[in-house]
Amino acid sequence: MEHVFNPKLFTLLKGGLSKKQITSDILAGIVVAIVALPLAIAFAVASGVSPERGIITAIVAGFFISLLGGSRVQIGGPTGAFIVIVYGIVERYGINGLIISSIMAGIILIVFGLLKLGGLLKYFPSSLIIGFTSGIALVIFSTQIKDALGLNIDQVPSEFIEKWKIYFSHMGDINKIAVILTVITILISIFSKKITSKIPGSFIAIVIMTVGVQLFDLPVTTIESSFGDIPNHFNFVVPTFNFSDLGIYIGPAITIALLGSIESLLSAVVSDGMISGNHRSNTELIAQGIANIVTPFFGGIPATGAIARTATNVNIGGRTPIAGITHSITLLLIMLLFGKWAKLIPMSCLAGILIVVSYNMSEWRSFRSILKGSIFDIIILLSTFILTVLVDLTAAIEVGIVLSALLFMKRMSDINGKIPHEIDSDLIEDYSNLPEDISIYEISGPLFFASVKEYTEVIKRIGLKSKVLIIRMRHVPFVDHTGLENLKDVAKLLKDSNVAIILSGVNESVLKDFEKHQLISLIGQDNIHDSFEKAINHSKKVLDNISGLKK
Repeated sequence: MEHVFNPKLFTLLKGGLSKKQITSDILAGIVVAIVALPLAIAFAVASGVSPERGIITAIVAGFFISLLGGSRVQIGGPTGAFIVIVYGIVERYGINGLIISSIMAGIILIVFGLLKLGGLLKYFPSSLIIGFTSGIALVIFSTQIKDALGLNIDQVPSEFIEKWKIYFSHMGDINKIAVILTVITILISIFSKKITSKIPGSFIAIVIMTVGVQLFDLPVTTIESSFGDIPNHFNFVVPTFNFSDLGIYIGPAITIALLGSIESLLSAVVSDGMISGNHRSNTELIAQGIANIVTPFFGGIPATGAIARTATNVNIGGRTPIAGITHSITLLLIMLLFGKWAKLIPMSCLAGILIVVSYNMSEWRSFRSILKGSIFDIIILLSTFILTVLVDLTAAIEVGIVLSALLFMKRMSDINGKIPHEIDSDLIEDYSNLPEDISIYEISGPLFFASVKEYTEVIKRIGLKSKVLIIRMRHVPFVDHTGLENLKDVAKLLKDSNVAIILSGVNESVLKDFEKHQLISLIGQDNIHDSFEKAINHSKKVLDNISGLKK
């Protein structure tokens, strides 16, 4: 058990923390709380629940994720990815159903961690993840049109197409003042960084827009007119349920658990790269599970690790879970002392913030990149994207996973045992006597979503100990988008560390994929060879040039 659940905070406390680092973490936590406040409110409102539920989630779930998690810097709370699934659950089963689904999802997350499944989630192809992330972004954007344009619609349909039909039928009712507030909010959110990077644009926008609306008594809807007062206290809620009805919540619970685990571990991986750290994936899943079991009893909604807030924490100087705990305590104080003012925030301002969030979530550059790649990745991407938008997230994830497995099997059967070989020669000299600054690594098999993490980790480890790294690819039949992106990342890392990469035995189809994703320009055309002998000879020349430059 100790290897499965080992919170980072306890490890760091045992090793001792300097007063300077603790001070830095506390300051980072306070700033992250200011970033989190408008997002927590906006995510809750967009999810179809009252605004205080978002703040409660950031406080309670954020506290447990930092206290018990496997990452040094993870910030937990409500995220945009959950908007679609939470809105659907509330609409179908009500708040009671959401509480039950969240608790069941928390139990599933703990089981994932105890079974050590944290490492398996990296086997999801990037085309699947980008497909549903982009789909969620489009759905979030579509949910904000009513408030962004100030439309007077009592009930907006949940279906994507029906939603837009009713929007277009009400275009004559646009509130110009609401549109102006939305546009100004978007502009402030985007361009405020040029003036100050310490205070988030979303927070600046909320203060300016709220004060402006109150001073000039502008005719726009606010949180108060839509939801009433924001309570400055917690209520402990115990859901009512029949055991015979639990089956209907399994689907939503699994979706919350899968989505939460994917997003939290992606956030942990991104933050690892920023601080050169290593998170404990199974501990992180268990902490996420505990947070999602406890939070609903206080009125919260599903929570996970938040990539944007975690990155903000790192950039400000947070390096231990103390920052995340401080973020939760700060939000608690804000709720208790200033919650009564939050009800004055205009809905069009929240819509502007969420439109910026949806744009940042859209991953449109990666989306476009995949559309230029293999037909297999395109099928997974578009299927997941379309199902997320037109059906629901549960169907999108289920179909995406099955499609990924089926298309991979199809791709492997197409190879039919014809593994390409590079031109080997008996004339190749004994390379066991190569200079120690030249390393060799061979990839055996496809470089795809299920294998690329292991390969790139080894490549990085070996490469950083070398000046020249030869990667033999004679047994690589194909590379998918996940493989290309991961290989590109490690190639950039090694290049920045002044390590030369030389490839040998790359087949024509893989070379074409490399060219589409700018890997050839990154590695250098001169460093790609059709035989190992040529790669060896070229590596010696490269090493001589490096040595000559140092002299």
